[in-house]
Amino acid sequence: MSRTLFGIKACDTMKKARTWLDEHGVSYVFHDYKTVGIDRENLDKWCNEHGWETILNRAGTTFRKLDEAHKADLDQNKAIGLMLAQPSMIKRPVLDLGNKTLVGFKPERYAAELA
Repeated sequence: MSRTLFGIKACDTMKKARTWLDEHGVSYVFHDYKTVGIDRENLDKWCNEHGWETILNRAGTTFRKLDEAHKADLDQNKAIGLMLAQPSMIKRPVLDLGNKTLVGFKPERYAAELA
């Protein structure tokens, strides 16, 4: 089964997710969207599955530094545009299991889905 872990290499939460996957023998491909980028197709898929409010990391520094005009009147299309322009605004990690995705890292959720 092909699994892809999307995120940013230097992120602490990403490091925890990668360590968990490695320790549990779960094979995956890592996609660093800060260096490789991300496509609209994946963002559309994730937002449709989880809601753009879950995928857009509004707690992060990159989002908080935006001027108010960019933060105002957010909807899915505008949020996707922001994330395409600055992928560090995407909540991480996103683990694509093929038939669904997991957003964020919780060891118990990974265990339940990957056991």
